[in-house]
Parts: sequence; C-alpha cells; structure tokens
Amino acid sequence: MGNISTEALRAEQTFDDDLLIDNNFMLLPRGAVLSGELIKELAYWEFETVTTESTVSTASFANTQNVTSPQNSTTQISTSAFDTSESDSNSRTNVNSAENGKQDIKQTFKNITNKIGNTEKARIEVVQDFYNEFINYIETVFTRYATHGQINQTELEYSVKELCVFIKENRRFILRINPTYENTARSYLLNHTMRTTVLSIAIAQQMRMPFSQMTELGVACILHEIGMLQIPPQLYMATRKLTSGEKLTIMKHTVLGCRIVQSLQFPNLVQNAVLDHHEKENGTGYPQRKTGNKISNAAKIISVACSFEAITSPRSYRKERTSFEAMIEMLKNENNQYDATVIKALLYSVSLYPIGAYVYLSNGKVGVVSDVNPDNPKCPIVQMLLEKEKDGSPKTIQTDNEHNKIVRSLSIKEQNDIKKAIEEMEQNSKNKKEEAAAKENTTSNTNADSDEKTTSTQKNNETVQAAGKKPNGTEEVDINFFN
Repeated sequence: MGNISTEALRAEQTFDDDLLIDNNFMLLPRGAVLSGELIKELAYWEFETVTTESTVSTASFANTQNVTSPQNSTTQISTSAFDTSESDSNSRTNVNSAENGKQDIKQTFKNITNKIGNTEKARIEVVQDFYNEFINYIETVFTRYATHGQINQTELEYSVKELCVFIKENRRFILRINPTYENTARSYLLNHTMRTTVLSIAIAQQMRMPFSQMTELGVACILHEIGMLQIPPQLYMATRKLTSGEKLTIMKHTVLGCRIVQSLQFPNLVQNAVLDHHEKENGTGYPQRKTGNKISNAAKIISVACSFEAITSPRSYRKERTSFEAMIEMLKNENNQYDATVIKALLYSVSLYPIGAYVYLSNGKVGVVSDVNPDNPKCPIVQMLLEKEKDGSPKTIQTDNEHNKIVRSLSIKEQNDIKKAIEEMEQNSKNKKEEAAAKENTTSNTNADSDEKTTSTQKNNETVQAAGKKPNGTEEVDINFFN
C-alpha cells in the first residue's frame, strides 16, 4: 500500500482501489470521482498523505460524460447545498456566520484534545470532557431550532467530522462512557442522541463506510429525534403506561423530524434516515412498515445503535441492563428485526462483552473490558482492576478460552459495589499521602500524627481487603464478594 501526497491529488481523478486515510479509514471508494471540494477538505483538515493500493501513475482522470457511478454524488462534500437565502446579502451573512461558528467549535474541540496526556486516566478524562462538550453542542443545535427554526448545516457537518475522527482515535475510551439517569427531558434527548451517534459512527467505521457518507450518517444521528421537539415532553418522559393515542403521538416523531430536515434542505440520506430509523427488517416498524432493502442503510445502522443504547440506558420507568445483556438481545435478533450485517458490525465494534463491561475471569480476578479483539469478539482485551504494570500503567490481558477465560459479566449492582470500593480506596490513599505530607512539614504533635497514621492505615487495609485485595498488593478477588 503506497502513500500519495494530498498536494498531488487533482479534481476528477479516479483510482482503481479505495482511497484511505490512516491505511484503513475509507475516504473514497474505488472508481469514484475525486472532487475539488474533497481535496479542499483534506487541506483544511491538514492531511498530508492518503494511501491506496493504486499509485499516482495508475490513477486516471475520469471522463465525466462516461462516469455514471451512483457513488459519485455521495463522495463529494458540499458546503453550499443548504444556501436557500432569498438574497445574495443574506447568503453572505449566513456563510460568514457559519464560518465563525465553525472556527469557535474547532477551537473548543482543539483546546480539549490538546490536553490528552500519556496516562490512561488522563486520556479518559479528556475523552469525557470532549463527550460532555459535544453534548452541549447538540443542545445548542436543538435550542437554535426550537427558538429560531434554524440549523447551521456547515457547522453541524464540521462538528460531525471532528467527532468521526475523535471516535476513530479514541474509540476504546469513548465507548466506555456509561449513561446516568437524570429525570429531565433535556437529559433524555441529549444523552440518547449522543450515545446513539457514537455507536452509529463506530459501526460505520467497522463497515468501512466512505467518510462523506459517514458524515451524513452522523448528521442524521444527531437529528434523528428532532421531531420530539414538537411533541410534549411529558409524553416521552412519562413514568406511567401510555394510552394507545399517546403512543401514536410519540410515533409521529419520525415523520415530524423528516419534515423538519426536508424543510431545511438536508441531503436525502439524512431525510431517509430520520424517517426510517424505527423501521424493521420484518416490516413491523413505523411509520411505513418498510422491509429489507426498502430501508436506507443509514436508518438500519441508527436502528441498531438506537436499540442497543435504549437497553443499556436508565429510564424513568425501568432500570438499565448491562451492555452484555444488551448485546445478547441484539444477537438474538428475534423475528429478524435488524439487519444482520449491521448487528455483526456492532459485535466487532464493541465485542460480545462490550467495552466498559465489568467481567469475572476464570483466574478469580475482575476486570473491565478495555478494547476489542478483532480476531475474536468473544475474547476482548481486559484491564485488570487494582493491578498495574511495572511502569505504573494499568495492567491489561488478552482473554482466551483457557486460563484467562471470561466466566460472566457482572450485574449493575456488582459493578456499582466495585466502583464504590475502589473510590473509597483511592480516597483513603489520598488521605494517607496528605497526612504524610503534613507530618513532614510539622515538627510538633509527633505522637498525635503517628496515631492518626496508624488509624488511617488500618482503615485503608480493611477497605482493600473488602475489595478482595491483600494489603501486600496481591490480587485475590473472591466471587463471593459480588454476591
């Protein structure tokens, strides 16, 4: 596979193999025409090279009269398709506003990503900050539409591109972020939208979807529930059983959402995905009871991501289930509701024991799934709890079907108990260090300091033992601790 400088790319070139970023991130499918807009986007994103099995010498300039590939239109990234202003003056104002908004968001995301450190903990903190900031951005999109009936498409497309790249570079961290329940309409719509978008993009990357289509998919994900803004929140946040009439009202959100994106002239892929994301392969979905290939690919992806997210998230009327339980339910695919290819992509994106799941191993230890195994989704990579490598980094192991076999996934209660025990241990350790530092800086009350240190040490050892770890640091977790 050879590298090609982006400076050597020319509009209307074609390649006899896929054009990739970072060797596996599809930019342009083979045979499709390279557009000037896409070249500009590469320059804007400061990509210096792309890769392909082709070489520059084997690339050819397409005869635009003879090329009829339906992929051509999907591989071009347009930044002006949404300009529907009544006057040139208004159009220029909108473009300037969009560019200013893009720059603000770019700087915000850049400030966060620049903080990425070398340690696992620092990386997770930065990913959480980015995740939270993107939720805030989604809120501004919803608020802007609710108050002004407007959505800045250029800004939204740019933000989704940033998210796609961020997920690719931080997939195993961002998929570990778990939802929490807050009994507000804001929390439900925003958290559901964000998690569905992250999952959908991860699935699309696994399926090697072209970047331009992935961008439109991400836009559709962010807007797939926008029709809910025209439905009373007391309905979709209700803790009681809804009447048949109220259920029908909720089901209208797909049509309402489609009308919104149509009126704002979003691409057809976005419109179809918003309309069809509750359709099922077997024709039992809504609003049109479509089947199989009549449902858009983007809608199929959102449908799977949306369902997986719903199972693992707390709701006002039920508790969440573990990600392992959600994966099992999706794999069962009762009555063939979902596209099998998309289900497989979900499995290989997060593994059978999904990233972030707490698992009990055959060696008597407990860990959290930290990454997938591309060769076997049943045996993911697990980060061991309370264990570190010699350099201080978290210890990870490759699970297998023998010595490091996953016995089971822990329940929600078991996970919460472990998290609480670890937090207490970390706090006690912090207190101990603070007491030691205070003692070094103090020349008086020596005996009192000694007594306090002894008490703190005893408490810390008790907490460590409660979590199944000996005071000398040897891991010895008993499954009885989790019963």
